[in-house]
Amino acid sequence: MLTTESKIYVAGHRGLVGAAIMRQLQQRGMTRLVTRTHAELDLTDQQQVRDFFAGECPDYVILAAAKVGGIHANNTYPAEFIYDNLMIEANVIDAAFHNNVQRLLFLGSSCIYPRAVAQPMREEALLTDVLEPTNEPYALAKIAGIKLCESYNRQYGTDYRSVMPTNLYGQGDNFHPENSHVIPALMRRIHEAKINNDKEVVVWGSGKAMREFLHVDDMASASIHVLEMDADIYKANTQPMLSHINVGTGVDCTIRELAETIARVVGYEGELTFDAGKPDGAPRKLMDVSRLKNLDWQSSISLEEGLRQTYAWFLQNIEQSNLRL
Repeated sequence: MLTTESKIYVAGHRGLVGAAIMRQLQQRGMTRLVTRTHAELDLTDQQQVRDFFAGECPDYVILAAAKVGGIHANNTYPAEFIYDNLMIEANVIDAAFHNNVQRLLFLGSSCIYPRAVAQPMREEALLTDVLEPTNEPYALAKIAGIKLCESYNRQYGTDYRSVMPTNLYGQGDNFHPENSHVIPALMRRIHEAKINNDKEVVVWGSGKAMREFLHVDDMASASIHVLEMDADIYKANTQPMLSHINVGTGVDCTIRELAETIARVVGYEGELTFDAGKPDGAPRKLMDVSRLKNLDWQSSISLEEGLRQTYAWFLQNIEQSNLRL
């Protein structure tokens, strides 16, 4: 159990998930939180990471740092997506071990599962078939992160855990018009269409692909829940070489339904059209979250409620976050 005396290093504290985890830890009175910006610590540099851990000696590590992006970014920068993520994971996990970190939590992604996997996706589906080509480099890096944790646990008896979130969104998201994920990308474009009085918004893909979305505050809650879990309970509900836990809502919707909900939240009354010539990605991605429910956690923020919170944050932070339209 975390206490106010626990020294916790949150890697990626300014990212979407890391910032949400920081907020919740601070709300619980945690004052010994260790952070570094990328300018202060390059996690792809092994020596920098080793020196940092030797100097700080944290009790717990939450590894939320990663290079992330949507379909366009994954297709455009595959080398950076696999290299940067592999280096971050390897450096942080190894340095944690060599500096006697009590417990580490690694954050992955639902893209670790095969493209043609049975729905909903169970943890046991890992490595059973080929991955979705559009984000294979990123997925392979995240699988490697899981296996790094498991390998150190098996060989050295460490307590390193992994959680695999579904698609995340919320306060602090990246609203870049090209390199963002589907919710912030659609929200920004639909907002622009509203203020410009555009009669139409074109959405990438057929609109038929199905996705599950989890608000980042729910993800932060689940992450802390798993990190704090008794070691015996965690081990009893996982396996040494299948130790990751899915995090999601267990509910999905089509991209068309998502776009319509965003339009309703934004107040856009124009037409939504779908460009089937653009890639859909995997046809469906729904997480089986029964393992986490059995461990006494489930999501509490509905999609529409979460989208309203996200849009309110977006409107308040357009200029501050360099999101000028």
